[in-house]
Amino acid sequence: MKVAVSIIIPTLNEALGIERCLKNLQSLRERGVEVIVSDGCSTDGTRELAILYADNVIDTDPGRASQMNAGALLANGEFLLFLHSDTLLPAEFSQEWLTGLAWGFFPVKLSGVAWQFRLIERAINLRSRLSGIGTGDQALFIRRTLFESIGGFANIPLMEDVELCRRLKADSCPVIQRDPVTTSSRRWEQRGIIRTVVQMWHLRLAFFLGASPSNLVKQYYP
Repeated sequence: MKVAVSIIIPTLNEALGIERCLKNLQSLRERGVEVIVSDGCSTDGTRELAILYADNVIDTDPGRASQMNAGALLANGEFLLFLHSDTLLPAEFSQEWLTGLAWGFFPVKLSGVAWQFRLIERAINLRSRLSGIGTGDQALFIRRTLFESIGGFANIPLMEDVELCRRLKADSCPVIQRDPVTTSSRRWEQRGIIRTVVQMWHLRLAFFLGASPSNLVKQYYP
């Protein structure tokens, strides 16, 4: 059955947040949006929770790029929207927002209330507008035919979202939606705001200078 939009969510031990993410999508499911959870061998009950709220839950080897590719392979939508399990789409989101577009992403809002998060949001959104490159936290969306023509996500352990955007830019400029997605600030809260900002900018710069994602992932997950 063909649908307009398939939302693909890669998960790995996300039991604490997956229900909130999926419950936020139920009104879209009622309007014909397909929701697919691609689980990378979770051991905390993520899969069992997801079954209650998704159209399809599939088991794959862990690895965000391969999980999203596996979900895309089974999706029925004309558009593919890749959503992290700790990210919420705007309440007003509609399938019609993607009509006629090739690819793009959303501005981001962080869930934390500290004033520093407002600065981080602005920096992320300015960077993505100037560079034309979004990250997974910004809910990338891509017309299926374009996604297939470029071979989907590269099977790399980190920066798969940035690498994909670089290839997509060779086809066309991204469309950046007006309303932001809301993504969890837990990474900054757990690791420290300044430390995390420095680490993320370091990893992005190293990747653009040619560093191997296999080496960078060791720094991201020490």
